[in-house]
Amino acid sequence: MKKVALTLAGVLAAAAFAPEASALPVFARQTGAACSACHFQHFPLLNAFGRSFKASGYTQISQAQVEGEHLSIPANLNFGALVTAGYEDQSKAAGAVASNQNIFVPGTGGEMQLFWGGRINDFAGFLSEFGTAGAASAGSGKILMLPEITGDIRGGLVLYSIGQDAAGAFELLNTGATSIHRLMGNGGMGGQHIMAYSARQYVAAEAGATGAAAVVAHPNGFVNISRYINVGNGVAGGTNGVGLPFTYIRAAGIVDVAGFETGFGIQNWSGKASALAGAATEKATVIDAQMQGEVAGMPLGLYASYGTAGADAINPNNFNLGIATRSSFNIAAELGVLPGHATVQAAIRSGKNGAGAGVDGDNAFMIGATYELSMNQELTLHYTTQSGSAWNANPIGKNAVTLLLETLF
Repeated sequence: MKKVALTLAGVLAAAAFAPEASALPVFARQTGAACSACHFQHFPLLNAFGRSFKASGYTQISQAQVEGEHLSIPANLNFGALVTAGYEDQSKAAGAVASNQNIFVPGTGGEMQLFWGGRINDFAGFLSEFGTAGAASAGSGKILMLPEITGDIRGGLVLYSIGQDAAGAFELLNTGATSIHRLMGNGGMGGQHIMAYSARQYVAAEAGATGAAAVVAHPNGFVNISRYINVGNGVAGGTNGVGLPFTYIRAAGIVDVAGFETGFGIQNWSGKASALAGAATEKATVIDAQMQGEVAGMPLGLYASYGTAGADAINPNNFNLGIATRSSFNIAAELGVLPGHATVQAAIRSGKNGAGAGVDGDNAFMIGATYELSMNQELTLHYTTQSGSAWNANPIGKNAVTLLLETLF
């Protein structure tokens, strides 16, 4: 723990010597705006402008266009890349000889993702990716068709085949409702960090999804109603009679509270893979909230969520194969101690993993720091320790530390 604290201090101290630069990945190229225009504190968290840009279907543009009757597309197709490298260490089984340490670079644990996307016309856009992070991400993409309905209200259809789940089709809050918008770049070897701050990530683990979502968005909230199958981009020949058996419903509101942008919402997953007895189901509910603003000139983000996923002995729940309800209550905070350069984070979880009374206590405490070498290059360090009856018999993964370098260009 002492070594972790010293390393965190070193990361923050280094910020005083950091150069300032503007990032130019896919959407920065299209809009001509720095990454900070869309992100709260650091990528990938969204601010109000970032939410507006996403709700427009990625259509806002400042670069040269090819225009004609019913045609308005960027003169150049915009590309970007994400590369990650780092170090991870997690506790291993008592007496084990093998180490749970891992140094990763692109191609061997690290990511090397290529993104392309942007405007299709004045009401539609797309985002797609291809990379080395695994089959769930290779070839994934989505098309957003969200024309103006009236005033600031947009609505329409999102078609997707992605490495997350139906939540990843359209989400605007930073509570971990989808792993696209999260506090840290790497969730931990066993998801320790991301599950410490987000109930959604604890009770409803993400898997690839293919589906269609009906979306309505306004600056004060959004709704996402989706039908999907929990298979990513590999549904050869369509869903072959299976259809889209699961339903995802998301509703959230966003208002101003004492100068803080305040969001609150609910997520629900339901459905059964087929009518056959014993077919897999998906059942979970999460409520979440966030507040983003400033205190004493420093940006502050506060995030809370509570979720449950019930057990089902007859029709197994994909989110909980235990014998009792899986649940989690999470609180997280991030303070920009050096605005535009460095933040510190903390999160706690009070959870039950569904294994049954006496062996299901699953709590966590996470601390972390982020430091922007530039707007498109970020260094992060996270340490999570877990406790409770769930860890009495097997300590593998109980503690985890991750140092990560993310580069976008």
